[in-house]
Amino acid sequence: MDVVDRVRGCLLGGALGDALGAPIEFQSLREIRRDHGAEGITGYVTTWRGQSGLITDDTQMTLFTVEGLLRARASGDGDAPGPLVVEAVRQAYLRWLDTQDHRTPPPADRPHRTGRLHEEGWLYSRRAPGNACLSGLHKPFPGPSPLGEPGPVNPGSKGCGTVMRSAPFGLIAWHDPREAFEVSAACAQITHGHPTGYLAAGAFAAIIAHLMAGEPLETAVRGALDLLATYPSHEETSAALRAAVALAGAGGGHSPERVESLGGAWVAEEALAIGVYCALAELSVEQALLLSVNHSGDSDSTGSVCGNLLGARHGVAALPSAWLRPLEGRDTIERLATELAG
Repeated sequence: MDVVDRVRGCLLGGALGDALGAPIEFQSLREIRRDHGAEGITGYVTTWRGQSGLITDDTQMTLFTVEGLLRARASGDGDAPGPLVVEAVRQAYLRWLDTQDHRTPPPADRPHRTGRLHEEGWLYSRRAPGNACLSGLHKPFPGPSPLGEPGPVNPGSKGCGTVMRSAPFGLIAWHDPREAFEVSAACAQITHGHPTGYLAAGAFAAIIAHLMAGEPLETAVRGALDLLATYPSHEETSAALRAAVALAGAGGGHSPERVESLGGAWVAEEALAIGVYCALAELSVEQALLLSVNHSGDSDSTGSVCGNLLGARHGVAALPSAWLRPLEGRDTIERLATELAG
């Protein structure tokens, strides 16, 4: 499988999981089963907007992450975890913030308001963005703290907004999982300063990098665990990942109740653990994605993480075509994937 196929699979898979989970994000498992039957949702369902296949802030921010990394690469900074790449990603997130604060693209009256993604009108829609992502981008960012120490912005926040946007770091630095880890963790500090929040983002990027190199998922997760152990304050993320691996290998079948034993996914390490558990389950891609969203927690984020993992592991061909066809923004996702893999 070539790099282009894995990149496309990762970005499209994440968007599929995001769109699947979005309509049930704030529902309990009891409510999901009441509204959709004992198995929960079995495909796209309509949102309160009366539409299906719509992505959320998870995919929006992932696409702007891609754009920031592309600009850093074009400027010659490459994928090194230096200040230029972090600033390029922050500028991209400020463009995303415009899509949340405006109904149409605002005039290019500030340095960050440039580029094709900023002009795509379909992105100008609030899709339940995380509070820390919004508030963090309104604050100055002096640069990331040393890994393991509280970051300068929202130092008490470890929401899953760090993890759900961070797969692209593993796609661009797939030859070096530690580099992917450190770039991802540094950029996560733009909005979330709790060490668990940004180390979980680093671990996710490292897993993606291992998958891009063709490794099996369990090997990739264990590689990320080994990396995690080399950084201070890794304990919460390491424990969550170990719990996911143990649960996937426990036997006895998989269920939403098992998913919920890993937490609600509103915080970074739980979202990562649930996405990893569902991707590790011996299920088809379709079944794994459905398992990742049918629970009481942050369904779109866990679906997104699981989809990123499965897409990077298996490529586009493994993704359900019936879900790809109506997926919002597919052309843009495909374009950015091609550019990132180039």
